[in-house]
Amino acid sequence: MQESNAFQDLIESFPLLTSIDPIALKFGIILFSIAIIYFIRRVGFDMIELGLLRISSLEHYVKDIIARLRKPSEIVTIIINFDIVLYVYNDFYTAQHIRDIFNIVYVVVGTYWVYLFINSIIEVKLEHIESAKNVKNEVVNLGLKILNFAIVLVGLLILLNLLGVDLTAILSGLGIGGIAVALAAKDSLANFFATVSILISDTFSQGDWIQIGASEGTVVEIGLRVTTIRTFDNAMISIPNATLANGDVKNWNKRAIGRRIKMSIGVKYDSKAENIKKAVEAIRGMLQEHPMIATSMTEYEFEEAKKLVTQDDVYGVKKTLLVYLDEFGPSSINILVYCFSKSVVWSEWLETKEDVMYRIMNILQENHLEFAFPSLSLYHENKNS
Repeated sequence: MQESNAFQDLIESFPLLTSIDPIALKFGIILFSIAIIYFIRRVGFDMIELGLLRISSLEHYVKDIIARLRKPSEIVTIIINFDIVLYVYNDFYTAQHIRDIFNIVYVVVGTYWVYLFINSIIEVKLEHIESAKNVKNEVVNLGLKILNFAIVLVGLLILLNLLGVDLTAILSGLGIGGIAVALAAKDSLANFFATVSILISDTFSQGDWIQIGASEGTVVEIGLRVTTIRTFDNAMISIPNATLANGDVKNWNKRAIGRRIKMSIGVKYDSKAENIKKAVEAIRGMLQEHPMIATSMTEYEFEEAKKLVTQDDVYGVKKTLLVYLDEFGPSSINILVYCFSKSVVWSEWLETKEDVMYRIMNILQENHLEFAFPSLSLYHENKNS
């Protein structure tokens, strides 16, 4: 029989084995094979560890990476040992259907091991990639998703090949079927290319505060198809990337210095012109000296020079400061205050604005001015006089 030929040939090749009980011989071969497998596994992990230690950015994370890989490696080792036990026990023969099952398991576990290995390294490298100012997190996430898809696709193709599927026929059929798939997935393809367009154009990034139409909030993730936004009332919105790429997106985070403070201060009409002039000059001087108001003296270090456009517009730097007697309103003389806080953070902007308002109130009080409010004067005409 085929089952016994291989084992019999082994015994005949080594005359010394004829004196050993066949069952004991099989048991010895199984133990020896298991020992070899564990030795190869140990040496393999040592080689992987040495290879990772040569990468300077990974040397502090090698133990964590190896720890993640040990469990799936132990599973593979157990499966191989089980395969060896069946193979040797059946006189160096394994039925085809059992062999197919083991091959499927090897491909699945092997694909998962490669997936885990690559993602473990990338997760560690992300800390160094994120520190690079010229690399966006979204680009890394997109590349990682494409890489993971490629790993799964290769594993699936190997699995289909082991199952006897004709890959040539499948790949040739993709030419005709690809057209139908492209038409059916037109919106998905549009969203994918919109994702690439958003990443290339640097319209917004994860964590940015954006507004498009009636939707406003913080960008959570730029996915392959949709971008998720967390609104300020803590709702999650998913917007197709094609909509974002073709719409008007207002990005509040694209500014380095300058969040606008604009107000119109109305004083009463019975105020003296001299007092108003002193108040305007005092408010202007106060803002010039205020530590949290951006002025022409405020400095900002630009990352790199831009030749075709001004640096202030590229990085979002606003230092305009205007304080003027503006208009004669229906019930007040209005003073225009127009300036920008140094910080663009909402809470810090509110603190700065509050402090400016208190100081303006003090200035008006020192100059004997009062705030005006909407009022109406009535004149009674006496016809008898």
